[in-house]
Amino acid sequence: QMISQNRSKDVAYPRQMAMYMIRQELEYSFPDIAKIFKRDHTTVMHAVRKVEELIVEDQSLAENVDSLRRSLEA
Repeated sequence: QMISQNRSKDVAYPRQMAMYMIRQELEYSFPDIAKIFKRDHTTVMHAVRKVEELIVEDQSLAENVDSLRRSLEA
């Protein structure tokens, strides 16, 4: 479902988070991430920007993202 055209919040939010993590941790370009998710690069740019904003606003989310990063590094 991550690469589907489904726009429901149950799918869209995890997709945006995955795009953000790929961008931050693997340093893929926007066009490369867009190819993975069968999207336009501007959609990926929007997703990354949105998650960055949410992390600033929500300390709990920031902690979850940090925990995910640590688990990926282990």
